[in-house]
Amino acid sequence: MEETFKTLPKHTLNWSKGKLTFYKYEGFWSIKKYLEEVILAQQSFKARPTDVLLCSCPKTGTTWLKALAFAIVTRDKFNESTTPLLTTLPHDCLPILEKTLDRIEDNSCFPLMSTHIPYTSLPESVLSSNCKIVYIYRNVKDVIVSQEISKLAIEDAPFEEAFDEFCQGVSFYGPYWDHILGYWKASLERPDTILFLKYEDLKMDPVSNVKRLAEFIGYPFSIQETNAGVVEKIIQLCSFENLSKLEVNKSENLPAKDFVVENQFFFFRKAKDGDWENYFTDDMKEKVDKLIDQELSSTGLVLK
Repeated sequence: MEETFKTLPKHTLNWSKGKLTFYKYEGFWSIKKYLEEVILAQQSFKARPTDVLLCSCPKTGTTWLKALAFAIVTRDKFNESTTPLLTTLPHDCLPILEKTLDRIEDNSCFPLMSTHIPYTSLPESVLSSNCKIVYIYRNVKDVIVSQEISKLAIEDAPFEEAFDEFCQGVSFYGPYWDHILGYWKASLERPDTILFLKYEDLKMDPVSNVKRLAEFIGYPFSIQETNAGVVEKIIQLCSFENLSKLEVNKSENLPAKDFVVENQFFFFRKAKDGDWENYFTDDMKEKVDKLIDQELSSTGLVLK
């Protein structure tokens, strides 16, 4: 592993507690700890046909997607007053692919698992198993702000510096546009096994999209459930307004050990569309628009 990292391109960022070095592996950037986990997963992880992978880049709706999927899958076991989502960070309600390598003794039928790994770097067993993949993406400008202004952000550096590094592709599992593109192309080739969700669409029409999500992962709502308002109850339970006010999600002490951040409220920043307008200059807006046009104009993928 050490010899592998000696050969990788690297870039050092200013961090709230000093310097943080990113390495570029298989076309994507991240820190050494995370990339070591990716490499081990590629070597060891064995996917099952019943698995459902929730995939994303950080700060693109990951927390919301995890909460919704967990509530959907466990709705026969828990209701809105007994669900673990009331007392547990959504990220701790389901396992992370890179940290679930030895599954020999795992007899659990729980299907959900999450990852930030780019599509082209997923373990081979994921692709050969034909397990379901749900990918969520978000407006690039809002992702820049959400990443760089959050507790995971480069707090000691000016926003302009963080912005420029993101545009160079240096961010967690970036370049972000390449991350989206990998899953988008795969969703066109394998629509039966890959669901491509847009964060803004989910916010605009949560009922239709939550039904679509439930159907895709194999837990469709019955007519009786629909008539009883179960879909709306899950949406309310998993809403930003509800989850962000829970004590477990306001704590400054993060029990989960899988993240660089130390505070739970990092995962519940604003969930607001268009917040980038409060931070971007006209030059920044123009730069991002030109960048996305340059990177995606020939692909057929349109990111508004």
